[in-house]
Amino acid sequence: MSSIREIALPGIGQKFEIITRSGDKLVVIVHDDGRRELYHFYHNDPTDSISMISLDDVESRQVSAIIGGAVYKPKALESIEVMLGDLVIEWYKLEPNSWGIGKTIGELEVRKKTSATIVALINADESKIVNPGPDQVLRTGMTVVAMGERQQIHTFKRLILNGGP
Repeated sequence: MSSIREIALPGIGQKFEIITRSGDKLVVIVHDDGRRELYHFYHNDPTDSISMISLDDVESRQVSAIIGGAVYKPKALESIEVMLGDLVIEWYKLEPNSWGIGKTIGELEVRKKTSATIVALINADESKIVNPGPDQVLRTGMTVVAMGERQQIHTFKRLILNGGP
């Protein structure tokens, strides 16, 4: 299992030491001015850095979106979850037996019943509907991208899949 250790760096920012499941060590330093430094260490010598890269705030957010799967979702993944603080973005594919199939977002009363938000729908042909309205019908094979707090997302998933909050 991977581990993450957070260390305060007074006057500099925060340091995050990440040991991956494979045993690699990555150190991320988030500077108070928004810069990020990433250090990768040798697998067999966690004190000797292999490489270092420095990113500004915009670059860091772009890389984060790429790594977190917000930009591209591997085809093999039908369900994924991204956490941003207390906010969760989750997407999953609607199977033929999903309760929400054939219903509109408005009919399902997604916001009223779950407080979650559907931020996008991805059709089976890869076409996308960003910020779908209440008249949008959910169809088999669509990938639903929803955002909310963890409990809201769990409630949303139960509503879409089983019909119950």
